[in-house]
Amino acid sequence: MRIRDYKSTDCTEIAQLFHETVHAVNARDYTKSQLDVWADGRVDITVWNQSFLAHHTLVAEEGNTMVGFCDMDRNGYLDRLYVHKDYQRKGIATALVNELEKQIAVYGISRFTTHASITAKPFFEKQGYIVIRENTVVRDGMELINYIMEKYLNVI
Repeated sequence: MRIRDYKSTDCTEIAQLFHETVHAVNARDYTKSQLDVWADGRVDITVWNQSFLAHHTLVAEEGNTMVGFCDMDRNGYLDRLYVHKDYQRKGIATALVNELEKQIAVYGISRFTTHASITAKPFFEKQGYIVIRENTVVRDGMELINYIMEKYLNVI
């Protein structure tokens, strides 16, 4: 596996990976209606590209296949982390998060935050994140539960 910086030409493939992953992986914790409003297939590529370019965004590849991506702003907020539905539980998310945290720590950030789905919560707990509180997001009238989580780096 290779981790590299995001390029604008990745955005369409990222949108597809996001949609497929949400509908396959998160189906055990969310209803079909919830998944449909979370990943409705109508990603605004221009807006996502601008966001990815403004953040530290990494892409993981296995050969010629994009197997994951993640992005974090310079304040330590991990916005998106998704691993291809066919490449789950292979250490890809861990490698992406570790590299992203390392890159952001250079800016003196010692606290990372995220909004983790029900599905992702155990992963983030294994990475040292703790739940601050349960959170409810409403999209198109549909409620989705996630968790506001944070992690502090050991600063010596």
